[in-house]
Amino acid sequence: MTASAHRPELLAPDSLAAHSGVVSESEHSALRADIRRLSTMLGQSLAHQAGDELLQLVEEVRKLARENPDAVTERLAGLDTGTAVTLARAFSQYFQLANVAEQLHRSRELRELRPADRRPLHTVMERLAGDADHEAVQEVLARAQLRPVFTAHPTEASRQSVLAILRRVADGLDQQASDAELGALVDLLWQTDEIRPGRPTVLDEARNVAWFMERLGTMTVPDLVGEFEAEAIAHGFEVPADSRPLTLGVWVGGDRDGNPNVTPDVTREVLELYSDRALRIHGGLVDQLIGELSISTKVMGVSEELRGALARDRRALPAVHDRFIRLNQFEPYRLKLSYIAAKLENTRTRIAEKGRHVPGVDYLGVADYLADLGVVDRSLRGHLGARIAGGTLARALRSARALGLHLAELDIREHGQKHHDALGAIYDALGELDRPYAELSRDERRELLSKELQGNRPLIRRHYGVPEAARTVIATFDMLHEVQHEFGPEVARTYIVSMCQDVDDILAVAVLARESYMVELKSDPRSSVDLVPLFETVEELSQAGHLLEGLLSDPGYRQHVRNRGDLQEIMLGYSDSNKGAGITSSQWEIHRAQRQLRDTAARFGVRLRLFHGRGGSVGRGGGPAGEAIASAPFGSVDATMKLTEQGEVISDKYSLPTLAHDNLEILLAAMLDASVLHTESRWPDDTLARWDEAMTCVSEAGKKAYRELVGDPRLPEFFTAATPVDELGRLNVGSRPSKRPGADPSLDDLRAIPWVFGWTQTRMVVPGWFGLGSGLRAAREAGYGDVLDEMRAWAFFANLLGNVEMTLAKTDLRIAQYYVSTLVEPGQQELFERIRTEHARTLREVLSLTGDSVLLERHPVLRNTLSVRNGYLEPLHHLQVELLAQRRKSGAGDEDLERALLLTINGIAAGMKNTG
Repeated sequence: MTASAHRPELLAPDSLAAHSGVVSESEHSALRADIRRLSTMLGQSLAHQAGDELLQLVEEVRKLARENPDAVTERLAGLDTGTAVTLARAFSQYFQLANVAEQLHRSRELRELRPADRRPLHTVMERLAGDADHEAVQEVLARAQLRPVFTAHPTEASRQSVLAILRRVADGLDQQASDAELGALVDLLWQTDEIRPGRPTVLDEARNVAWFMERLGTMTVPDLVGEFEAEAIAHGFEVPADSRPLTLGVWVGGDRDGNPNVTPDVTREVLELYSDRALRIHGGLVDQLIGELSISTKVMGVSEELRGALARDRRALPAVHDRFIRLNQFEPYRLKLSYIAAKLENTRTRIAEKGRHVPGVDYLGVADYLADLGVVDRSLRGHLGARIAGGTLARALRSARALGLHLAELDIREHGQKHHDALGAIYDALGELDRPYAELSRDERRELLSKELQGNRPLIRRHYGVPEAARTVIATFDMLHEVQHEFGPEVARTYIVSMCQDVDDILAVAVLARESYMVELKSDPRSSVDLVPLFETVEELSQAGHLLEGLLSDPGYRQHVRNRGDLQEIMLGYSDSNKGAGITSSQWEIHRAQRQLRDTAARFGVRLRLFHGRGGSVGRGGGPAGEAIASAPFGSVDATMKLTEQGEVISDKYSLPTLAHDNLEILLAAMLDASVLHTESRWPDDTLARWDEAMTCVSEAGKKAYRELVGDPRLPEFFTAATPVDELGRLNVGSRPSKRPGADPSLDDLRAIPWVFGWTQTRMVVPGWFGLGSGLRAAREAGYGDVLDEMRAWAFFANLLGNVEMTLAKTDLRIAQYYVSTLVEPGQQELFERIRTEHARTLREVLSLTGDSVLLERHPVLRNTLSVRNGYLEPLHHLQVELLAQRRKSGAGDEDLERALLLTINGIAAGMKNTG
């Protein structure tokens, strides 16, 4: 079948332009009008709150930035820090208001561009009905599950208080609020501190993501699941009653890799928070049903199943019976729902007080809650109430299946070495080995742990106590086992191993999980946790298929996977692979890893669920997610998928209900499309082989160029001097340190997020494009010029080029020059020339392939939007350079100077939109 026949037209609204802003001239004009309106109000607030002189300074600097950028530096030189704070706030708040207006107009545009018959789910179901085998579609629909996983990496530079005000601004614009109403909100924004008073705790971060997830769970998720069911049925398919096409995931409170603040007690506290939010949603729906289902037995009968359930509930909850029987003696549905409401409240109390579950009195997990709702549903449908059951009750059932009683499934993540350290302490205490565990080779550890996993003995003699060096790790596994029995088995059942390099790294976790009763391979084979290797570096990615083969070849681990329904999850890391090898090699190795994993899993009869660890910026795997799914290797998407949502991307995608709905619908539709219609190659084998050969050439040359840059011994000092990366650590944007514990000041130990953040602040944006130009040039010189031109039709290559083109459009080396010339020692500035040379090469090669004369030539509206933003970004960059120079000259201690500098970081992050 030809590629054109499979072209994913349903994903067009998630294209490069639509992903980045409004795409129509009419909506762009309306957006500019709203931005002008908000900008005028901001000016009025500034004049009223800070004085006319400061407003005049803002206008003067903005005009200079547009007409004579070089003069801005001179105008800002020696600016007192108090004025600098006000100036930084003015430009930062402009971007905050502009962003929320843009979100609103994107949502309006989607409503206009997407009539019912062009919605992504409708379009994909139509294609599945017409082009695919019916049974194959049914099988995929039964297993389909998309799970966005919300994380709290430090790229969200806006406080929750600020986001709440901005959401009210968006509502005001949408509802045509008066100038007085909007002006009051702008005043409130001006009087609210953008900078957190202290570093957020893990619980603070959990409250932040819970704010978004609760709104998704209340509105977007049940709405979208309902549309999924309706579209499937309308196109002749059946949806199983227990289907879960959309669920939520979260890392906040479970990601302990390098974050000492995530303790077992903190994880439990976070789970209580998420559970409380879920129970609040379900309680609201049940209360609504109590008000609606006034059906009387004097008019209509009910099922014997419902009568039996009411009798059991009366015995378990006599106080509820006594309270409601007088009013509801002839209204059995209301009575049953009153019992359900009481059980939900009892569940909340039990979790808060850490009490014991009492069957019939409270719920342990969602199964019994679903069973209770199912009794009501079947009775209604069996007594002429099918249409009634299709209303709020159906929504309650969808919400219960999607959210459980936990709101979002919590993933646990830990560094692979931690498990070996714990096992080393345990084995050394046993004294069984002929030398310390730490001295064993990987093959020796693999043999030891494989045998241990298949044995029956407890490795830890609990009555003697756990060795000190293993206590934290064992406490985490014990906690995971306990919360599964306190909140329900689905609350946290994924354990991710970062920096996974060989089979022994996963076998170590399997052995430790067995010690906490979560893996049993012998008498009663069962497992309650998925063990997930995370491949982060290009070296790990290149060996992904080999490692999976080794794991599945191990008899004990193969039994564990069998216990988990023959499903193996694998996480692919975009950030560290990019940081270590550059965007070209990172993207190519991730693509090749998916192929390897697909083929290996198929040989062992195991289904694969890929978890894409994408960041917000292109340098960390960002960009249009729907297009990324469409460009995945054939057969690698198998009805289920997980992907991270993090940083400012969360507020950009999920603050407004329409945008949240659209984003998740595109992902769900793309996943279905890939699972059914992209199971075979869209291209002949010889074509793919030719493209693979050329892409490997591009990747190797790109990696070589990138590593020559990052391997230069002068680069760490250059990066630290030219960017505000050190100052980022004081912005109080995350609970996790920006460097790994005990790390020396080197690039290897710097986390990928501040690496990308720092480059983006200076407009060099090196992680988003560096190396591709050298790679493309090398391929042309090797005779692949015609092949590269062919490859524009390859979804993978087109997606790579599109994302790099967007990054190049946000790169501005003229602005970067101000940072380098002012802040970097002359002896290191040659590195900037290397960056400039590679930038020119990449620009030339990308334009050669796109056939355009300038970047984004096909997207004039987007180009105009970026140009306008640049006019407001320029003053912030100049101010940041001036403040960095002042701070480094005077040292720390000036609070106003620190505040002004952090505000410029905040403002540039808002202006660039995807900074990390």
